[in-house]
Amino acid sequence: MYRGSFLSANLLLLLTSVKAASILFQGGIIIAFDKASEELRVIRNGSLLVQNDRIVQVSDAGSMKAASSISNQTQVIDVTGKIITPGFIDTHRHGWQTAFKTIASNTSLVEYFGRYGEFVAGDFWTADDVYNSQLAGLYDSVNGGVTTTLDHAHHTWSNATAEAGLKASIDSGARVFWSYAFHNVTNYTVEDQLPNFRDIASRGDYKNSPTTIGVAYDFFGPAPNVNEVNAVIGLAKEFNVSVITTHSLQGPWGITNSPEDFESLGILNMSTPIVFSHASFLTAQGASLLRSTTQHISTTPESEMHYGHTHPKSFYIQDQSAIGIDTHFTYSSDILTQARIWLQQTRYELYSDVLERWRVPPNNPMSVYQAFLMATRKGGLALRRDDLGVIAEGAKADLVVWDGDSPSLLGWVDPVAAVILHASVGDIEAVLVDGKWVKRDGKIAVQGYEEVKRKFLETAKRIQEIWRNLPLPDPGQTFNGGFPIEKAEQVDVLRGPGDGYGNVFV
Repeated sequence: MYRGSFLSANLLLLLTSVKAASILFQGGIIIAFDKASEELRVIRNGSLLVQNDRIVQVSDAGSMKAASSISNQTQVIDVTGKIITPGFIDTHRHGWQTAFKTIASNTSLVEYFGRYGEFVAGDFWTADDVYNSQLAGLYDSVNGGVTTTLDHAHHTWSNATAEAGLKASIDSGARVFWSYAFHNVTNYTVEDQLPNFRDIASRGDYKNSPTTIGVAYDFFGPAPNVNEVNAVIGLAKEFNVSVITTHSLQGPWGITNSPEDFESLGILNMSTPIVFSHASFLTAQGASLLRSTTQHISTTPESEMHYGHTHPKSFYIQDQSAIGIDTHFTYSSDILTQARIWLQQTRYELYSDVLERWRVPPNNPMSVYQAFLMATRKGGLALRRDDLGVIAEGAKADLVVWDGDSPSLLGWVDPVAAVILHASVGDIEAVLVDGKWVKRDGKIAVQGYEEVKRKFLETAKRIQEIWRNLPLPDPGQTFNGGFPIEKAEQVDVLRGPGDGYGNVFV
């Protein structure tokens, strides 16, 4: 088991989130969810009662029952003028990469694979680096209102680095679907990883936390090693993992891991949720398979624009889609930004579809209501967790409190539109995960956070220095042995000599 030097009993105590067993929010505007109608409902001047890790009552202020559970120990909080929403759900992320922040602002996917990905980083990252970077990244995430993260944890280069990322997830207090990545990296193959996963799952150190264990694997197709697939899926079934996730980039990328690949292996229609990250170039057949098995894709809008995965078909499968972030070190780390980008990108694409035929669209193709659901409820459905991404009685107490009087929100009427179109993460006053405060009064609410930052900055400084001196990879002539490499045209915003591309200040 990984025992980093910083995992002392005292520091673990400092990292414990502030907890109140019973909290009553009064007077706020609550964006609740009616499971019977599958619709949002806005409660103005509402009350919300949290006991331990659950929401036990949501109502108008005047109808809150005088339950025996509302005791003298209940913490009563006046949220008049504030908006309360469910926490956002990120269905695709690589938390360990936080220490790369700002050094890859103009990277491409071809460059990423040869410079920042799992098959390169393992030669330089220690277990302490993984822990520090994962923990800081998760605090960055919850600061932005993300209470649940599906972490494709491809920092599994050794027993120690694997367990360091899991330990950081547990210590963060966030709700993390930490998905162990099986991959044949240098000196640590899937054959080595299988017993490590079994040991981790058997010990179950995460069981008294919001963290659960899942499986990540990227080799289901186009030409899978069936014995290896069976070994990985066998462990997933044996330990009843919370999720299976894979990168799916069809088209010229050639990394299919498609619904069709899963179907041909006989593993698509499982009780375990399967999340296909990106699903670029998803086929109509693949979409039909997703719908028939209620499996989902994770669209990562900013990532797919930044790297060039693109998302040419994702607009048509939003009934089986949630939203993710991906490599948060290269762009925004919050789901609010992703939901906003996705809303406007969808509008742009579907407007263009009409305009290209020389017609004028009279309607708006996607609503803020739908964008809000994509960022919350749809993530819960992708993970087959009916108690996540909603404010409803019996749901997990994963909540975000927004300052309704901030300069950006002042004057709002519709709270859904206020959050999706006008708010920023700076308007988030408080975040609860599992009924525990992880952000309060606009600040991370865990003791010892200054020490977490100090350790992370040590890691970031060391890692960034190494990467400054790494030569850029040669892209070669073809990608993944398939389609030819061809440079995209670069824009120029300056007149005169040179290409105007500018410098990277690292």
